[in-house]
Amino acid sequence: MAREMDATEKLIQKISKILEETKTSNATHIRKLKDLSLLLFSKKSPNQSPQNSDSFQFASAFCKSLTPLFLFQRRSASAERVVKFVSVFAASTTARDGKENEGAGVAGDGFMEDFLKFLMSASLAANKSVRFRACQIISEIILRLPDDAEVSNELWDEVIESMKLRVADKVPAIRTFAVRALSRFANDTENSDILDLFLEVLALEQNAEVRKTIVLALPPSNATSPAIIDCTLDMSELVRKAAFCVLANKFPLQSLSIKLRTVILQRGLADRSAAVAKECLKLMRDEWLSKCCNDDPIELLKYLDVETYEVVGESVMEALLRDGLIKLHGDQSIRQYILSTFGEDGEEPENCSASIQLMEPEFAIYWKTVCRHLQTEAQAKGSDAASTMGAEAAVYAAEASDNNDLLERILPATVSDYVVLVRAHIDAGPNYRFASRQLLLLGAMLDFSDSTSRKVASAFVQDLLHRPLDHEVDDEGNRVIIGDGINLGGDREWAGAVSSLAKKVHAAAGEFEKVFLAVVEELATPCRERTADFMQWMHSLAVTGLLLENAKSFYWLQGKAIEPIELLQSLLLPGAKHAHLDVQRVAIRCLGLFGLLEKKPSEELLKQLRLSFAKGPAPVSIMACKALIDLVMWHGPQEVDRVIGLDHSSKFQGDKMTIDLVDFSKPDENLNVELLDLLYAGFDRNNWGDIETEENETVQAALGEGFAKILLLSENYPSIPAALHPLHLAKLIKLYFSNETKDLQRLKQCLSVSICQRHSF
Repeated sequence: MAREMDATEKLIQKISKILEETKTSNATHIRKLKDLSLLLFSKKSPNQSPQNSDSFQFASAFCKSLTPLFLFQRRSASAERVVKFVSVFAASTTARDGKENEGAGVAGDGFMEDFLKFLMSASLAANKSVRFRACQIISEIILRLPDDAEVSNELWDEVIESMKLRVADKVPAIRTFAVRALSRFANDTENSDILDLFLEVLALEQNAEVRKTIVLALPPSNATSPAIIDCTLDMSELVRKAAFCVLANKFPLQSLSIKLRTVILQRGLADRSAAVAKECLKLMRDEWLSKCCNDDPIELLKYLDVETYEVVGESVMEALLRDGLIKLHGDQSIRQYILSTFGEDGEEPENCSASIQLMEPEFAIYWKTVCRHLQTEAQAKGSDAASTMGAEAAVYAAEASDNNDLLERILPATVSDYVVLVRAHIDAGPNYRFASRQLLLLGAMLDFSDSTSRKVASAFVQDLLHRPLDHEVDDEGNRVIIGDGINLGGDREWAGAVSSLAKKVHAAAGEFEKVFLAVVEELATPCRERTADFMQWMHSLAVTGLLLENAKSFYWLQGKAIEPIELLQSLLLPGAKHAHLDVQRVAIRCLGLFGLLEKKPSEELLKQLRLSFAKGPAPVSIMACKALIDLVMWHGPQEVDRVIGLDHSSKFQGDKMTIDLVDFSKPDENLNVELLDLLYAGFDRNNWGDIETEENETVQAALGEGFAKILLLSENYPSIPAALHPLHLAKLIKLYFSNETKDLQRLKQCLSVSICQRHSF
């Protein structure tokens, strides 16, 4: 017995000496692995019992030698070297057990089994340092084991169960290593409960490092992709970066839906962290663009459905251009789509579209972003050249000149060519509407200083403004407007493209307003004569709204084809009283824009907006609510009420403690109610009508956004009694937690900002 004890002590001393020598440098590990292996395999006694076998005695001595490491709390470099050495040694013994210990006993009698059992026992210790080292070494061993390692299934089951327990440990570092240990089994269909555990813990985990480790451990599947993509919005930069790394390495482009592709790029490229944005760019560049699209940006855009996700397509192109990944060749330009425009006699051919090669959506957004990038770069380099001197200025000037020359080679040669190109796409029908709008936006980059070019472009702008609204006929023979029924062309983006081109063509002071008012006067003639149908009304009001939205000031509206007061009396106010609800909506929007341009809103305008808000139905009340809120925020509640005869100065500001009652059943009798009280009463009204609104928008949601903005900027409106602020805030809090607004994300965000800001005060 004494002899055995002496042998054990000597073995412990030898092992401790080897471990001590591995602390200093990783360079000694290979040699020390051989020394430690010789101690384990130097004697073979196949006929011994497991408790008396050499491997058991070695394991016992080995574990005793490691005891100081388990009690060492700090994560020093020397301790990490010992952990690495021990893990590599334990993992290397499995193969040698299988080759040299044949006939020595069952596999469970080997060193690995004894050592893992010791570690599992240590993982249950009360001391957190002991649990930490045990889980750390187990995770390192598992990750280093070769695929053909001979370890019994029963032993693995025990290890897995012990690590599952540690996933719920109160120490984050222990949870991290437990997750790492289980990560190797997450792909195994027999251990699906591990994947379920990861997904469950990920949603509840508070520590960023643990969440990062779980994300990196998740295998690619339909079950894990939503959770990984959700982590791209994690509050921790480390987790977001890990999510993009996993998406790059485990999810090929084709395995993701179009929606998921765009969500990934939209979040990553716009991330507030430069490191996360760089990781997303790496995913897009190295995995998607290079491996899946053969470095063809057009092919990548096709995977993103740029017609539906235009903003994402633009972000992708801008990122590729900034990174220098798009190379333009001399023969590539928009001019290749214009085969021939004019004959030898200089006349425009009868069928313009026959000489035009139509663009697909991907090419249209490609050329728009390329041209915009070149223009921006040329302007930036030109500014740099102007602000510097000498050789540096010359370099900047040369770069600006190169960008301008390249832009000129890409754009159509003449304005006439450009007009023919755009018109051909417009005439091609709705399938090319997206490309048409992209080409319209190119107009802002053309030069219209030449009178002939400006005349051609001006005629084209006139055509765009006179173009009737698109519509279709339903089964009952009724005409239905295609689009939102508010903006020119049926959507805000198209109207914006037309206005940007018009402002570039008519850049002189007052010229934009003059041209638009001439068109409005012409379109409004049937409306003033009361011979127009609802589509003519909506067309004239859409052009009017585009004018009012882009007019520089009320001054430039005066002295034109139709005076502002005539516009108000003959078109806007009658439109707000029209029998057709869509005409009412667009007219009320125009009234709100008209009031913003006025130095002081007119009495009739305000009375009509108040009446439209009170009478409804919901689509009309929503538009009137937005217009009234805008007027309150622009002119101030005191000025808006003073226009209709309600003077705030007659009351002491601090006297008012309650909200005036409103009777919506008698909308004509509410003129003595202050505007904010009238709007506030709308929160408690439920019968706004049964007419459905777009995107499930409600009057309460519009009111909530409005009051949230007013409350956030309350210091700008001293006429609002401070005693009413708690009432407004209480109503917003109630609206925030209402079931009716749970799906209105824009409203929820607006309310959360306002409520948090008020709470901080």
